[in-house]
Amino acid sequence: MSSKHLRANSRVNCRPLAHPGALLLAAMASPALADGLAGELGTGQSDFGGVGLMQTPSARMAPIGSMMVGFSRTSPYRRYSLFFQPAEWLEGGFRYVEVEDRGSELFDRYLDKGFDIKLRLLEESRYWPQLALGLRDVGGTTLFGSEYLVASKRWYDLDFSLGLGWGYLGNAADADSPLGWAHDRFDERPDDAGGDQGGEFALDALFRGPVAVFGGVEYQTPWDPLVLQLEYEGNDYANEPLANDQEQESRFNYGARLGLTDNLEVRAGWQRGDTAMAGVSYAIDLAGLGQVKRDPPPADPQAAPRENWAAVSQELQDNAGIAVSSISRDGRDLTVTGEPVTYPSLMHSEVRAGRILNAQADDGVERFRFRWENRGLSLREDVHDRRALVAATRSTDSEDDHLYGLYAHAELREPRGEVLYEAQPRRFDWSLGPRLDQNFGGPDGYLYRLMAVLDAEYRTDRHGWFSGQVAWTAFDNLDDYDYIADSELPRVRTYIGDYLAESSLGIENLQYTRTAQLGEDWYAMGYGGLLEMMYAGAGGELLYHPFDSPVALGLDVNWVRQRDFEQGFELRDYDAWTGHLTGYVDTGIEDVLAKFSVGRYLAGDVGTTLDLSREFNSGVRIGAWGTWTDADDDFGEGGFDKGLYLSIPFDAMFTRSSRDRADIAWRPLTRDGGATLDRRYSLYGITEERDLGRYWQEHKSAAWE
Repeated sequence: MSSKHLRANSRVNCRPLAHPGALLLAAMASPALADGLAGELGTGQSDFGGVGLMQTPSARMAPIGSMMVGFSRTSPYRRYSLFFQPAEWLEGGFRYVEVEDRGSELFDRYLDKGFDIKLRLLEESRYWPQLALGLRDVGGTTLFGSEYLVASKRWYDLDFSLGLGWGYLGNAADADSPLGWAHDRFDERPDDAGGDQGGEFALDALFRGPVAVFGGVEYQTPWDPLVLQLEYEGNDYANEPLANDQEQESRFNYGARLGLTDNLEVRAGWQRGDTAMAGVSYAIDLAGLGQVKRDPPPADPQAAPRENWAAVSQELQDNAGIAVSSISRDGRDLTVTGEPVTYPSLMHSEVRAGRILNAQADDGVERFRFRWENRGLSLREDVHDRRALVAATRSTDSEDDHLYGLYAHAELREPRGEVLYEAQPRRFDWSLGPRLDQNFGGPDGYLYRLMAVLDAEYRTDRHGWFSGQVAWTAFDNLDDYDYIADSELPRVRTYIGDYLAESSLGIENLQYTRTAQLGEDWYAMGYGGLLEMMYAGAGGELLYHPFDSPVALGLDVNWVRQRDFEQGFELRDYDAWTGHLTGYVDTGIEDVLAKFSVGRYLAGDVGTTLDLSREFNSGVRIGAWGTWTDADDDFGEGGFDKGLYLSIPFDAMFTRSSRDRADIAWRPLTRDGGATLDRRYSLYGITEERDLGRYWQEHKSAAWE
């Protein structure tokens, strides 16, 4: 993920013309949202975020692929939350808590950040309740750190929950630690669980100290959008963080949830016996995100032949989304070599292209071969039987015959036979559009920078190209940024405020990149220039990526020098060698991709990064990463780098097909430890079509119109 982030940032990295505000609005307007979550029994977001009642969690889970955005206010706390459901048994997310009546040395209110995770241990059955184990505020300062075990059981229109809570959820201390029999260390809970600087996983505090009982019930009223709540919480508010104890007249809380739409819900309640609560939440079904397409209709396979193969090549790009390099004929085989540029599904492009080729090719052609490449690198070849493909476009009864005759393989040899058409590399391409860099939840409040970005590329040949980005800032509030990090490492990333505030016009990227194919499974890339906003230099990458293998291995090595704050051609004194050995593993479990990197980071620290992500059928990918280095105490606040990210394909939100994506990342702080070079291109991304993925499943959704 990009490391060009402000503190506690959510930066949207996308190509020009991809406005993140429009991105969110498109997602909300999409017909594929988390259907019926609002106002449904057992699906509401708690005040802290995550499925629950008000102050307490339940054992319930949201539908797989859901993303829940929430806000609640119960004086003196304002809570902002973003939670995901990457698997049926796993819920995770992060939360910001504003403490209204407490400030810091620099700001008028205190802001706390934390990660939560909940695991389903047992699914509900006729006789057994659903059972879940959870950790709240486990990766922050742990001011609200809690662990819990909770069970939920539905009975007609009632959903009951009952649990045991430790830490914040167990402050009422109804009983001594139930684990004290195992070891006396469980009898007491340490006060400094989050470490001196916060951000460390509080493993030493887990399930320690006294416990309290919590629970409640929800009632689905005869008016479907309305759910009533009764809750008994385990906190007595006599030991609040920051010595901010609150009066509590009752441990019973009363509330209601009202679904305004299928996905938008408002909440209200009466808590602690004397305090009002109000909240709102919105749910998006990332797994089912999609839009009805208004792409050009597929070509008629029986149309009159085009004027020449150059015209065919142009139609293959316009209608089938293939930027053609060459078209050749070898006996009964017609081969198209090119790059995918429009449709996320190669099957979709191939079926559309087959219609066009059928109208042009003579009767002697029996097979259509699609030889896919990217940036001059050969990826694979997909082979279709012409007769079966055309028959399938006429009748769904013939789809199985087409599927059985279809195969894909690694193919490196250049096409043989007669060359019917050969294109020159696309020499120049450019785009101009808006981009929003934003930061929310940090102690500086909401920071933003709205820019116009000019993106250009010039291809020297199939394997080489110049690329550049120039950004002009139209509006921003970056004067509010303050550097408050506590680290003795070189400032390799925490000058971000100076870069963003020094100049309104800057060169974010200007480099030459070249690729090479070293063997059937070996790829190489070299690059040099202004590599990103903060660094110039040169580097190279080597990747071993076998065809349709669950494992790939890459190595990148880079020498970089820090750029001047004005983002021109001047350089600062700091330079560094950085690089990583990275393994990519498709685990085969819940569609999870694991990336494990070992190497040297920009500040000279050495360590590892673990990145776990899952991609849904919609193409949306959610993930999380953590970086641990030998910087130890020099790392600064948080102790290690960590964050969450969301990658959304434009194809899932807009009516025209696209292979472009927008990446939104969140990390608690911008740190100098564990900082990576923000390389614009990676060989694993360039060669992603080496993996067949859902190619065979996409056969059913291809364009058979």
